[in-house]
Order: sequence, then structure tokens, then C-alpha cells
Amino acid sequence: MLTQDLNIKTYLRLFMVSLTLSVPESVRKKMKEFDEVNWSGFVRNCIIEKANELSWKRNMLKKLNNDKKIIEWSVDLSRKAKSGRHEMLKKQGLL
Repeated sequence: MLTQDLNIKTYLRLFMVSLTLSVPESVRKKMKEFDEVNWSGFVRNCIIEKANELSWKRNMLKKLNNDKKIIEWSVDLSRKAKSGRHEMLKKQGLL
């Protein structure tokens, strides 16, 4: 089973891409002071979190845009109804 597990892990790893970042030398020196931090994993998690956040934001903006159309339609309908009611009351001498 160990061989199968290794093959699966290798297979899943094929879907990862590499990304090279440049940081100033002063930052690199500070990073080396904290060797207990997995900087690669830290940066990977930050990128994943930000990508998910931006994706969520884009989806919410699309939904809000759809809601905006419905709201504009209902406001327009309400204004038309009020306008007709105003004219009717005016003709009846109530306004």
C-alpha cells in the first residue's frame, strides 16, 4: 500500500505549479532568523486565501448587480403606480 500512496501523492503534486518570488536581502536575512516558519507554505496559504477572497468578492458583486436590476425594476414600478394614483386623486379633487 505504501507504493500506491506514494504514487497518489506524486500524481497530486503534478497539479501544483512553481512560483519564484524575489525579496530584498534584508528581508531574506530576517526570514532566516525564523527557520521554524515554513515560508513557502506561509506564502502559499496567503495566496490561496487572497485568491478565494477575491473570487468571493467577484461572485458577491455579480449577485448584487443582479439584485440591483430587480430593485430598479421594483422602484420604477412603484413610481409608475404612485404617478397613476396621484393623477386619479387629482381628478377626483382630493388633491
